[in-house]
Amino acid sequence: MADKLLVEMKDHTAVITINNPAANTWDEDSLTALRETIEKLNQDDECYSLVITGQGEKFFSAGADLNMFADGDKAVARELADRFGEAFEALNNFRGVSVAAINGYAMGGGLECAMACDIRIVEGHAVMALPEATVGLLPCGLGTQHLAWLVGEGWAKRMILCGERINAETAEKIGLVEEVVGKGQSLEKALELAKGVEKQSPTSVSACKRLIMAARSGPLVDAYPIERDAFVDLFDSKDQAEGVNAFLEKRRPEWKNA
Repeated sequence: MADKLLVEMKDHTAVITINNPAANTWDEDSLTALRETIEKLNQDDECYSLVITGQGEKFFSAGADLNMFADGDKAVARELADRFGEAFEALNNFRGVSVAAINGYAMGGGLECAMACDIRIVEGHAVMALPEATVGLLPCGLGTQHLAWLVGEGWAKRMILCGERINAETAEKIGLVEEVVGKGQSLEKALELAKGVEKQSPTSVSACKRLIMAARSGPLVDAYPIERDAFVDLFDSKDQAEGVNAFLEKRRPEWKNA
């Protein structure tokens, strides 16, 4: 299991590499490993962010290994659908900042993995798609929900219902990714963004992330008092006092993530 998902800590950033050649496909082992990795990172006070990328130069991830569905076993389909959902929900709910460094093809479950991250950096040669309907399936790793939220209903329908593949330039234009970089540069840029997270209070970042994502599921006006309450709740944290006093004392804060 560990061989299919490589994890390395760089300062306060966990670098996760999908390592299942030749196309970095997802299977039960790697999906379980992703969920368990996120659970561990959430308990690590020294981890503020994560970056996920694919091994090699051609594939971020080509998605699910279709051999798992070849015999049409419905019980297997249920098991794998649950594994995809659990893994990408865990990634979506990671308490820190997550950045996808899309270094090549991101197809199906590969794109769903990237969409479960907070920020997406893509290399210029990459191609992205949710082609499940072309093989009689549908995206079951949060893809129908995340894609429509990120790019709007029209482009979500073009990609899912019409099977349209998009390049990096189009992905940036429609808001699927935040930045396009040259070949081999996505990991470097993702790590640069993650490094910036270290300047922020981890407790503040977690609270802000929850508030931003709350806009997906409720009326805007309902979130106003919740935002104010979250601001006041930060005064129970050590990081709040450290951040304010470090600024006043003109020194760099030492975050405790508590």
